[in-house]
Amino acid sequence: MDLIRGIALILAAGSAVAAVLSLGGAVSNRLDILTHLAPIWLAMSLLAVLLLGLAGFSGGRAALVLAGVTVVIAAALMVPELVARVAARRFAPAGQTVKIVQFNVWDHNRDPAATAGWILAQNADIVVLEETGRGDVVAKLSDHFAYQSQCDKTCGTTILAKSQPTDGGQLIWAKLGRRHAGAWATFGAGARAFTIVGTHYRWPEPLARQKDQALRFADVISRFDRRSLIVVGDFNLTPWSFRLRRQDARFGLNRLSHAIFTFPAGRSGHWWTSLPFPLLPIDQVYAGADWRPVSIARGQAMGSDHYPIVAVLTR
Repeated sequence: MDLIRGIALILAAGSAVAAVLSLGGAVSNRLDILTHLAPIWLAMSLLAVLLLGLAGFSGGRAALVLAGVTVVIAAALMVPELVARVAARRFAPAGQTVKIVQFNVWDHNRDPAATAGWILAQNADIVVLEETGRGDVVAKLSDHFAYQSQCDKTCGTTILAKSQPTDGGQLIWAKLGRRHAGAWATFGAGARAFTIVGTHYRWPEPLARQKDQALRFADVISRFDRRSLIVVGDFNLTPWSFRLRRQDARFGLNRLSHAIFTFPAGRSGHWWTSLPFPLLPIDQVYAGADWRPVSIARGQAMGSDHYPIVAVLTR
């Protein structure tokens, strides 16, 4: 029993330290990395409580207190997002309606044929894909989506559409004339015109410069009509991170994807084993004030390390 209590204390102490430090994400981008992992710290603390229960809770007061600290912090970070998902309104289609598939198909996709088949079965108007550098999935979709808007191969973001866009291509940061990791396409004209933007952020590692990328992206999309703009992508940011909260404010758009856990799906190059369920909601859907969500849902796991998101919006 002493061994079990010892393990419980280690788990509780480790999760509490990580949870407390994650609050520093409000002022430190490096500490904000810990905030993304709030579900893991919560799971560690609950496991500590479970182990203490097996040991009869005797002599485990310190571990219980530390586990409680973690639960309180994790709840403060995560519960608002979970409440937003439950409280999110859905609207009946009225007027202009668009169905979008957002999907990081992964450069190492294990089953391009099944991935392409699932995408086709969605009968979407627009498909936004990330990590399309190898081109396996896009090649299988090209006969069904006549129009493409994409950035260079090192970026790997591709927008596929049934209708011909009036404009689009690689995102450009106007201040320095530099390319940005993403693609855009404008559809329709007049009152029915709208622009969709797809992007893929780096991982939030200390040296990956994700902060600069995020700030640049907010500046890049400022050129488009904010009311009719749709922005989707793999942002590699969880909604309880301070960085995504700041991004939500900078964008001036409505984030419609609340607590949709999309990563990892199956075995990933970033995880040492397959997990039975995804831990991180890092794929997001934003839309301007013109749009209302009809449905925002997660698709099934296929050959990617991400789950897709299927969004139906009405205007």
